[in-house]
Amino acid sequence: MCAKSFKSTNNFAESEISDGMTLTIERMTEAHLPEVMPIEREVFAPGWSEEAFRNDLRNPAALYLILRVDGKIVAYAGMWLVADEAHITNVAVKPEYRGRNFAKRLIHRLLSIARERGCVKAILEVRVSNTPAQKLYEKFGFRPVAIRPKYYDNTEDALIMWLEGLDTPEYEATLRAIEQEFCPAK
Repeated sequence: MCAKSFKSTNNFAESEISDGMTLTIERMTEAHLPEVMPIEREVFAPGWSEEAFRNDLRNPAALYLILRVDGKIVAYAGMWLVADEAHITNVAVKPEYRGRNFAKRLIHRLLSIARERGCVKAILEVRVSNTPAQKLYEKFGFRPVAIRPKYYDNTEDALIMWLEGLDTPEYEATLRAIEQEFCPAK
């Protein structure tokens, strides 16, 4: 069973996933950082500092979400909303929870919120070596546009990916189709 509240900008959404676990997406707060920081270090070593997260959580242009499975934070994602643009800053899923569409759910929710808040385009950076993430972003309509040399830890390049038309009816249909992949209609 899937709750349709995934489309709203409420701070809370809940659904049942196939094996009976409760899935919850909610807005990240500083209180979540003790659970988020180990994921950040595991996925992005060394990743962002706790202070960087605190600063972003206090920034009115930033919005971060956590995803819980049975109450345990297993993934998070964030974006900045500036003028008519959403900049996805991070998407992280604990390795043992990958392959369950959690990143897809978080990106879907971020882009849905960005649409609701008047964004017409989105941008992100991804490691050039991270082809699984690139393929996921392409599914959402992101296209590679440039390279940022030595963006990650001054060693690995970032692929800049861009999405336009976030505000169009066609993109709304894209989001509905993606939602059906993790929340099929009965």
